[in-house]
Amino acid sequence: MTSKIDERFAVHVDDYKHYDTEKLRQHFLIEKIFDEDQVLFTYTHYERVMVGGAMPVNTALTLNPVDQQKADCFLERRELGAINIGGKGSIEVDGEIFVLEHKEALYIGQGAKSVIFGSANSDKPAKFYLNSAPAHHAYPHKKVGMCDAKVLKMGSADTCNERNINQLLVKEVVQTCQLQMGMTELQPGSIWNTMPVHTHSRRMEAYFYFNIPTEQAVCHFMGPAEETRHLWVGNEQAVVSPPWSMHSGVGTANYTFIWGMAGENLDYTDMDFHQPSTLK
Repeated sequence: MTSKIDERFAVHVDDYKHYDTEKLRQHFLIEKIFDEDQVLFTYTHYERVMVGGAMPVNTALTLNPVDQQKADCFLERRELGAINIGGKGSIEVDGEIFVLEHKEALYIGQGAKSVIFGSANSDKPAKFYLNSAPAHHAYPHKKVGMCDAKVLKMGSADTCNERNINQLLVKEVVQTCQLQMGMTELQPGSIWNTMPVHTHSRRMEAYFYFNIPTEQAVCHFMGPAEETRHLWVGNEQAVVSPPWSMHSGVGTANYTFIWGMAGENLDYTDMDFHQPSTLK
């Protein structure tokens, strides 16, 4: 099994103002989340959050520690969230097997020594989207399906942002140290997510976009509300959002995205909103 790691250092907001398109993509866009029979990770210096994916096709994949951790096992001082966006799969945690169907999630607590990803069918492999954050306590592992999620119905067809926010790994559903994850599904005809935009300087966030039709894309907006920039994002790519940056996207077609957060608190509603009319 092969593991690959990229590293992204934190960017100061004053430095960001001078970035061209190439530099914006270099620092904030993760272009490759999945690769056949590999575990890919990007180690960020925003809350030390790691963003990645595991795609077992021909063989099971073992989660190994990366050099940046200096740890004996990946979850020695971390917690992990996994959401399956592919075919039926399984995650074995210290001998306990959790079967994950499409769009089901698993929280794995700090201290687990062995994590193994597998697919039920190599013709339709599982794709486990992964977020990991440092952890101070070992909370129980827990599988969370869409039927278990706390669902927020937001937006409207009039503003093209009618959507269901499926809160999967949040404190009302599962106990975590700091990691939160969920999946936002846009209703037919809606293309905007997270509008009005917001910032939350108490935590960072990562957006993973998928179900984007071929030859379509999502335009992800970032930066301070008074000096925004944009990134064009393709299917199964992710954007790292610093605490000082707002985050929102609009697609040329319908799509789905997974959000993941980590930081000082677990209050999902801790947001500082910026109305569309004030953006620059």
